[in-house]
Formats: sequence, C-alpha cells, structure tokens
Amino acid sequence: MRLTADLEISRVLTGLWQIADMERDGSTVDPEVGANAMAHYVAAGFTTFDMADHYGSAELISGRYRSTRQPDAPIEALTKWVPKPGPVSRADVDDAVALAARRLETERIDLLQFHTWTYDDPAWLDALHHLHDVQREGRIGALGLTNFDTAHWRLGLDDGLPLVTNQVSFSLLDRRAAHGLTDLALERGVHVLAYGTLAGGLLTDRWLGQAEPTWDDEATPWSLNKYRRFIEQVGGWEAYQAVLRAARRVADRHDVSVANVATRFILDTPGVAGVIIGARLGASEHVADTARLFSFTLDAEDRATLQSAVDALSPVPGDCGDEYRKPPFLTASGDLSHHLDAMPAPYPVETGADGVARVRTGTEWEARAGYARARRDGREVRVSGTTAHHGTRLVGGASAESQTHFVLDKIEGTLRSLGARLSDVTRSRIFIADEADVAAVSDAHGARLGHALPANTLVVAGLIGEDVKVEIEVDASVREA
Repeated sequence: MRLTADLEISRVLTGLWQIADMERDGSTVDPEVGANAMAHYVAAGFTTFDMADHYGSAELISGRYRSTRQPDAPIEALTKWVPKPGPVSRADVDDAVALAARRLETERIDLLQFHTWTYDDPAWLDALHHLHDVQREGRIGALGLTNFDTAHWRLGLDDGLPLVTNQVSFSLLDRRAAHGLTDLALERGVHVLAYGTLAGGLLTDRWLGQAEPTWDDEATPWSLNKYRRFIEQVGGWEAYQAVLRAARRVADRHDVSVANVATRFILDTPGVAGVIIGARLGASEHVADTARLFSFTLDAEDRATLQSAVDALSPVPGDCGDEYRKPPFLTASGDLSHHLDAMPAPYPVETGADGVARVRTGTEWEARAGYARARRDGREVRVSGTTAHHGTRLVGGASAESQTHFVLDKIEGTLRSLGARLSDVTRSRIFIADEADVAAVSDAHGARLGHALPANTLVVAGLIGEDVKVEIEVDASVREA
C-alpha cells in the first residue's frame, strides 16, 4: 500500500509493542536475535515494522537489522514519539527525532507517528508544526498520528499539516474507527492503520470455548490485560465468545483461522491501509498463518455473519484514542500510571488578593484590552469570548468545525487550569460570522458539550479578525467533588 510518493508499506505490519512486555523484568532482547527474527517476516513479504520510543528496545533491534541486512532485504520502520504532557519546544523535537534516528540507524525516519495525552493544551499542535519543519528539512519522510479522534485528525489536516496516517485500535470488538474516522480517511486521501485487530491474541482460535481466566494485573501479559478490558466494555466474556464462534463459522467456510477472519474483516474496510499484528520476536511467530490472510476473500454472507455478532455487542465508549484520555482507561494497567507521572495544567493561574483566580493564555488582546481569559470566584467560572487563535496564528484554516473544536479545546484547558471541567459548563454563547456555518459549529458544540446540556445562545455577528469563523464564551459552576 502506497502512503506517499516515497513510502510504500505492507498491508500487514508487524507490531513490536510486545518487545516492551518481554522486557518487563529488566532484561533486554538481544538485538541480533531480534534482527534474525525480523528477517523471517521479511522473507515472507512482511517488510513493515511498527514500533515506538517506549517499546523497549524495538528501535534498537530495527536499527541492528538495518545496519546488517538493509541493503539486501530492506524494511520500512514506522516509529512513534510520545512526549510527556506540557510545552514542546523545537529543541525538544530535534532531540526526539535525533534519538529515534540514531536508534534506528537511519538519517531519515520513514514514518514518525505522534501521540498526545490531551487536546486541551495546544502544545500538541506546537509539536506537530515543529515536526513538520523537521520533515521539510528531510529528516522525516512521512508524518502521522496515533490514537487521535476524528475531530482532531481533521483539525490537524485543516491546519495545514500533512498527517498521512492515524494509527488506532480497530477490531471486531472495537468498532469506533468505523464511525467517522475511516470516512475522513477516504474524504482526505489519508490512511488508517489498525492495531489491536486480534485484541492481543484474544481474537484467535486459542480462546474459542475457553472459560474466562482469573486475571492478574501483575502476571498477565500487557496485551491480554489491555484487551480483556475491551471485552468487559462490550458485554463480557460470553458476548466475546459469540463473536469468536461467528468468526469460526466463517473460517470453516474458507479453511482458515479465526485470526485470518478477524484481520481480513478490518483490512477490507475502506480507508484502512494496513493492519498491525503483534509479534514476540524470537519467542513466538505466526508468519505462516498470517500469510494465509491473502488466500481467501470474505463474501456478503461472511460479512453478514460477522456483522450480526458485532451488532450484538455494546459499543466501546467514546472516539478513537479516548481510552488514553478519559475513563474508562482501557490500558494494560487500567489507568495511566505506567505512562504518566502528572498532567500539568495548560495555563498558569494567578490568584489575586481578592481571592479570585485568573488565567491568561497569552494572546495579544488579553494584554492590550486588559482582560483575563477566565476567572474563578468561588465555584463560579467565567470564560471570555474565545476564538481559534493560538498566539498570533488562527488554527483550523477555513473550517468552522475545526475552529470550533480548537476553541472548545482552549476553553477546556482554561477550565481545567481553574479546577473545572466541560461538564461544569452551565451556559454557552456562540457567535458566528456566517449563517452557513450554523450546522458545523452546532455539531461540534454538541459533540463536546452535549453531555453537559448547558443553556445556549447562538447568534450571527460581525466578528473581529480576518477569517475568524466562530467565537464562544461560557459560564461554569464547579460541582462538589
């Protein structure tokens, strides 16, 4: 599958997340052993490997492969950068790119995928624009995302960033990507990369008909710990077993495995460029079984059988990537404790002698006109009219929808800095420049504040600022904890 003029990948990518799991006890996979294991996949035609800065020694293993075998049997090495929350400078980006390139033993990273822990701090956009600058210098081939929802992938694209991929969880159990994300990929000519397609091995014949085990968060492999939480969300063990039985009926028709069927169902989704199947390099391989994925085609009856089982499940809550940003945290640990030490507030808070806490976000007009972005007096919070400006730049291009999401991100960050949340919003006032944008702005407002159901007013008004589509102000009342 061709992602860009310079990058073509296998439709089945080999995921190296489990390297980190294999190294949980402090040991390290021997780079030469890992490189030899990679060679088995390459020989079978699976030349694309997916890794990250936090996947243990995965980048080092890939670097060893490239330094010893790349000229004769080249690979595509896709990696990720997952910075801690907080400000991101150009120097931070340069250091991260240099480290990844050094570990991968390359001068140009094939595809660098970016993850953010929160959208309410505009540092994520700063980081991506810095990465785009590095890309233009030639040190990054293609730029992508991981675990982004539909609205913020669109926002990044509307902001002029060439975000050619978004890697998200997508499987028979987790259907979130099918509700907007793949449509956006087709609309913009970009690509979804699907991971979790086998739910950490739970969507395989091995588990068909098995009783649910007693899970041990410390001893259970990370992949099983993570995806058993998805099973709990979609209806429990018996609901999951019904999906396995449906997949087995389809597999019997084609003389293939449940894993083949589960993978093919996702791979056939328009907008999906590739699926990522995890490997424990040097410990276990499923190369021969994976190769059978291209020996059959799912017909209408097959898809109907699978869809019927999927429709009986409860949906995984939220949009893609929400499992890393809000409860329920569908992670290996069930929270973010193994990822983050802290989540700093996006904006500094100043508390005056009057006891009122105020936030400023650094825009030109806050200083010029003498106002705070927001103030909290007791439980009451007032947020000033907010546009999609970040510094001197208007975010979201000409898209009213993307501008609205960025405005609400900024408001959400302001509220969080003052100890409040979007769910505390009691009133919102929306001002738009063009009546034609009512639907787009309203849809974005509904997606972000529909759970709070604030009182709301929307008016068409003359807005100050070239190309500004929307301005929003809110009031909030912080509830008791």
